[in-house]
Amino acid sequence: MMEAFEAVRTLLAVRRYPDRPVPEAIVRKIVEAGRLTGSAMNLQPWHFIVIQDRPTLRRLGALARSGPYVAEAPLAIVVAVEKTGYAVSDASRAIHSMLLVAWSEGVGSNWVGFGGLAKVNALLEIPAGLDALAILPFGYPADRIGRGKKNRKPLRAIAHRERYGQPFE
Repeated sequence: MMEAFEAVRTLLAVRRYPDRPVPEAIVRKIVEAGRLTGSAMNLQPWHFIVIQDRPTLRRLGALARSGPYVAEAPLAIVVAVEKTGYAVSDASRAIHSMLLVAWSEGVGSNWVGFGGLAKVNALLEIPAGLDALAILPFGYPADRIGRGKKNRKPLRAIAHRERYGQPFE
């Protein structure tokens, strides 16, 4: 198990998965991470639909323009949100919690879609008061990936102290 900062430091998008199931204990831990995430006024405006059925995963992959690799994943979680003010922000927090917890267990993922998933709503029979926000495919990485090798701006380019433009050193 890795510590929180190490998970943030090393988290990378995973888009290729071998045919290896994610153990049920890890699936539950991932979903619990989403459930336990804080939300505005504790409204918890999310629903998590856990999908492990191979034909449904293939159909999700076909519907996800930005993520056809969902079809190869052994697991996907579709995050549906209520149509309320902070739902997207709150669900984004829950999604990131799930990604980090999965990563800490050696399971990779990536955020697929960002709204515009009306056909996913229909496929999964998501009620009219909710919208599918994202599809999160999960699985063990098929390729060795360099944990922590990220192309990020240096801290001095994006962090300021007290006022914008004051160096954060």
